[in-house]
Order: sequence, then structure tokens, then C-alpha cells
Amino acid sequence: RSSWLLLAPLLTPPVPVITAPPCSLCPEGAHRFQWIRNLVPEFGISSSHVKVLSSPAEFYELLKVQIKAAKQRVVMASLYLGTGLLEQELVDCLEETLEKSLQAKGSPDLRVSILLDYTRGSRGRKNSRTMLIPLLQRFPEQVRVSLFHTPNLRGLLRLLIPERFNETIGLQHIKVYLFDDNVILSGANLSDLYFTNRQDRYVLLRDSPEIADFFTELVDAIGDVSLQLQQDDTVQMMEGMVHPYQGDKVAYCEIANRRVMEVINSARTRQELLHAKTFHSSQLGSSLLSQQGSQASGSLKPEPDTWIYPLIQMKPFGIQIDEMVTETLLTEAERDARIYLTTGYFNLTQAYMDLILGTRAEYRILLASPEVNGFFGAKGVAGAIPAAYVYIEHQFYSEVCYLQQQERVQLQEYSRTGWTFHAKGLWLYLAGSDLPCLTLIGSPNFGYRSVHRDLEAQVAIVTENKALQQQLHQEQEQLYLCSGVVSTSTFEQPNRYVKLWVKLVTPLIKNFF
Repeated sequence: RSSWLLLAPLLTPPVPVITAPPCSLCPEGAHRFQWIRNLVPEFGISSSHVKVLSSPAEFYELLKVQIKAAKQRVVMASLYLGTGLLEQELVDCLEETLEKSLQAKGSPDLRVSILLDYTRGSRGRKNSRTMLIPLLQRFPEQVRVSLFHTPNLRGLLRLLIPERFNETIGLQHIKVYLFDDNVILSGANLSDLYFTNRQDRYVLLRDSPEIADFFTELVDAIGDVSLQLQQDDTVQMMEGMVHPYQGDKVAYCEIANRRVMEVINSARTRQELLHAKTFHSSQLGSSLLSQQGSQASGSLKPEPDTWIYPLIQMKPFGIQIDEMVTETLLTEAERDARIYLTTGYFNLTQAYMDLILGTRAEYRILLASPEVNGFFGAKGVAGAIPAAYVYIEHQFYSEVCYLQQQERVQLQEYSRTGWTFHAKGLWLYLAGSDLPCLTLIGSPNFGYRSVHRDLEAQVAIVTENKALQQQLHQEQEQLYLCSGVVSTSTFEQPNRYVKLWVKLVTPLIKNFF
């Protein structure tokens, strides 16, 4: 029976592969990655507004501090909210902050918007929904809880696939935590493991109103095409909106595409106008400075030394910006450049693997050893998933060896007693540089699911500031310190033994995990 359940997701229709022409890197200018702003808004900020966090505990404490300090908005997008004591403490912080807002003079200003995945957030009798219903009941005018349901899980497929396995078809996987004008981008979910001993990545963008506005609008757009949680634990669609699994699939996806692309394009337009205005202001400022000396300098904002690009991937809606940018970065990486790429689940798309094996840069790829894989020790078929990842890793390593690329492409396994590993992202070191000038951070795992099935978002952070580059470098070093280099002998260890049935099934199901 368990084996049948594992194969059940194969009933879903295949997703067509859409290829897009790669972008070309700009000639040397302010920075070489300005081409990304042809696809998404570019937010120029000061590097002093960026803080890289390193631990789950630091992430959790920051969430609580930010919730308590919020005055206008709290926006939280995650796969799910856990049901333990630590998660309840977060909900209590929200309740306390909402209560303060309610007691303030006049009408309350604070709005709380929470976006989760429907299938993951509805799992079990006690779940994300039951955790949040008290907030909805007590603050109905201030709290919105949206539950995204993939349009690909419908009809007979929806009836046949049991709980847990239905999540393989597609998820809301974005992780953004936003408080007034402060934004935390991460791959971490709102669950006790991610607050204690599950290693991830986290970056705080402070006092960044334009970026906060963008992600607020993005979460609102996805929320509008999601099911709305009601006070009695039922769900309903917003009036006039196509239902994700009962309505017409093509019409639903078109509406969703339009809503999300409106957010991206309007933000791009705003930022371009802002760039033009800033450019003219700086030209005027230069003229004033030359005439009046340094007295005018205090009124001018410092030039940005860091640029933030939001990269969105929602293949069910025909949006594949993150995929295009990632492929271009891998394609254009020059000889002697170094790319550090990390993923909690090593299951790269064929396109990413081909680019890594066929391009010139050096790669250091960090992945979870079986013992720190989130599925290690799970019951039933799920317990075999770490072995499936070992099999995929071994196949890729064999290809590296066959092409004699072991020096250029190196695999490393994260291993830390009592911890699991969920960090994902990329750091790019240009040739001759000891510090990274670009990082990708957010929810994608660089696998088939991230590219084709789930809703994903990350940001490209490009910086010219040495102090911020040093922060990013230290983050990378700290993660890679807990790793060992993979070699042929790695796969000869007893804990790397993969059963025959896992080898046979993995090629069939690897696009679902």
C-alpha cells in the first residue's frame, strides 16, 4: 500500500517545459548585474540596511521583536505554521500587538496578513488553521489568513491522493516575514525545528519601504487567488474569483498570472521613475556642490551600494523569472569565478546540472548528508527519501568523475550532530576576488519542484560594499565549515547503501520531492 501511495502523484499531468532565451550580462558599469532590472524591479539601498543572521534562535527572537514593534503591517508568507509552544508564542505576540493597536486612540492601524499553503496548513486535527482561528475571531477586521491551493491538485487526483502525499503536486513555498518597513527573507518555515536546530539562511532588510511594499503587494496578490480562512474553520474564495480546483484551470492560472505580473511590472515602473528622479537630483546636487561647496552635501541621500532584485518563480502561472536569472548567472559565470551553491534537498534540474557541468566556473555544492536530511528517520515510505537523495547525488558525482571535473565541481555534505539542514542559496565570487559580490537567498531549492510545481521567491543581493561582502562570506564559510568533501569512498560507507527498489522508483518520483 505504501509503495502505491508513493506512486500516486504520477497521476498528475506532466508540466510542459518552457525554455527562455538567456539574458546577456551588461558591459562593466555601476555593476555587471544591472541586466536583472530588465525583468524585475531594482531596489537600490545602503548596505548598512542589510543584516545577515546565522542561527535559528536569532531568527526566532527577531520575529518576536519585530512583531511586537509593528505599527502598520505584519505580512508573513510561509509553507505552514507549526503547532508547538514556540509557534503559540508567536501567535501570542501577534495577539498582544493587535490588542495594543485596538486599544490605541481612533481606529486600529495594524493589519496582519498571513499566507500559507492549504494542504500543508490543513494537515492533522491540530494544524496551522486551528492555531490562527482565534486571531480571526478576535480581530476580524485586522487579520487575513489566505491558504493557497495549487490548481494542479483537482478532480479525481485530489480525491485519491491522501494527506501528506497531496503536497507533492504543488505548494505555496515562499518565505517572507515583513514588519512595517523591515523584511526578513529566508528559506525557513514557521515551525519549532526552524527556531531551534534546523539550519537555514536569513537576511534582514531594515528600513526598506519600497521592498516592503513590493512583498506586501506580492503576498496580497497570491492571497487574492487563495482560499480565505473563516472564523468557523471553513474556507471560501473572494467574490468574483475563479476557484483553484473547482473552477476552470486555465482561467484561474491566467488571473493569477495577471495579478502577480501587475505587482512586478508596477514596481518596476515605480523604481525606474525613482531612478530617473534620483539621477536628475544627483546631477543637480553635483552642480550645487560645485557652486556652493560641501554645505549642500548633507541634504543628499547617499548613493546606494547594494541592489535588491526580487526573483519570482510560479511555473503553474507561467512565471519563470527566477529560473531565467539563475540559468543566466550559471551560464555567464566566467573562468576562475567561484560559485558556492547550497540546497537542503539535492535534486537539481537537468538544465542546472548541464550548466554546472558544461560551464567554466568553479563550483562548491553543499548538500545534506543523510543524517541531517529532514526526512531522516521518517516512518513509512518517507523514510526512504534520504536514500533517494543519496542515489541522485551518487549519479551526479559519477557524471562529474566521468567528465574528469572533480577539481572544478566539488560536492560537500553538511553534517552536524542533532541538527537538520535546510539552507539554500548561492554566493558568486568573481575571478580574483576573495569576497562574494552577489548572493541568492529565499525559498527555492534549485530542484524540479522549485522550478515547475511550487510558488517560490528569493532575492538577488548585489553589493559593492566590502563590509556586507564580508558578512556574506562569513555566512558561507560558517555553513561550509560543518561539511566534508564527497569522494568515491563516501558512497562505500554502510549508511550510503541504497536498496534496489529505491533505485528503481527514484527516477519515476524525483520530480515530486
